[in-house]
Amino acid sequence: MNREEIMKILPHRDNMLLLDDAEMQGGDAVGHYTVRGDEFFLRGHFPGNPIVPGVILCEILAQSACVLMQDAMSEGKLPVYTGLNNVKFRSPVKPGDKIETRCRIKKAKHPFYFAEGTVTVEDRLCVSAEFSFAISQSIKT
Repeated sequence: MNREEIMKILPHRDNMLLLDDAEMQGGDAVGHYTVRGDEFFLRGHFPGNPIVPGVILCEILAQSACVLMQDAMSEGKLPVYTGLNNVKFRSPVKPGDKIETRCRIKKAKHPFYFAEGTVTVEDRLCVSAEFSFAISQSIKT
């Protein structure tokens, strides 16, 4: 899936759509994002030594997991985090790095989905986590 196809599943737009592409590989979702260096989250984290914040890496992981739930993601549905467990940050991610995420659903009882995944750069493990979502109705204000 390219960005246009991902936007048919995810409600994220502009600076918060953090996937360049995603695909299914067996039972896993695999996503990619290249850190350009001009992202909003790098401006102050940290001046002179930009590092992608851990919370952003978790968001990239979550967005790639939504590919696994695409059948449940229809117009007006919103995937929201309900938990993050056993998150480990192993190695920093910097501008120029090409992130690869790999996640799988461990358990599902709609509207709740429980997943696990990793973020790597080349073969270097950067993040591992267990996480959960709920698929809810979009709230418009």
